[in-house]
Amino acid sequence: MQLRQQTVPEYEIHTVLSNQRRRVALEHLGSKPGRTTVRELSEIVATAETGESPPPRNVRESVYISLHQTHLPKLHGLGVIEYDREHKEIQLLDGARDVDLYMEVVTKHGITWGEYYRGLGVLSLLTVVASSIGVPGLALAEPVLWASVFLALFAGSTCYQLWAKRWQVLRALR
Repeated sequence: MQLRQQTVPEYEIHTVLSNQRRRVALEHLGSKPGRTTVRELSEIVATAETGESPPPRNVRESVYISLHQTHLPKLHGLGVIEYDREHKEIQLLDGARDVDLYMEVVTKHGITWGEYYRGLGVLSLLTVVASSIGVPGLALAEPVLWASVFLALFAGSTCYQLWAKRWQVLRALR
């Protein structure tokens, strides 16, 4: 049973994500609430491309033109963003949730959140089992205490992840 219909076809999502400028733009738009201007977005994308802040003027202009003429109209046409060409403002739409599913975030430590949670789950299982069978050091605490510690780690990690992506979560709840 599918609770929510996907509005952007999968082949289009792959097309969207095949371009670095569109990926950076979507990441930035998802990281903050409300509207963003094309000028601000081109500054962010140009900084990501060059690693310089502020980026060189010619790069900013190139990014601005490609966003305005190519990338933003494409994302608008797919229902991923609302692009007001007259006011040069952009805002994410519900279609961005479809694309976001394919943009798994890599943490600052170089692993995805999915890998982090799987690793934490395996470590917690091994620790609880080791405590249960009496492995020295781990048997000093009851298995239920170890399970509680790992549940607290899961809860803390989830709270941190939700806080870091709070604008996307709030947008999804609308």
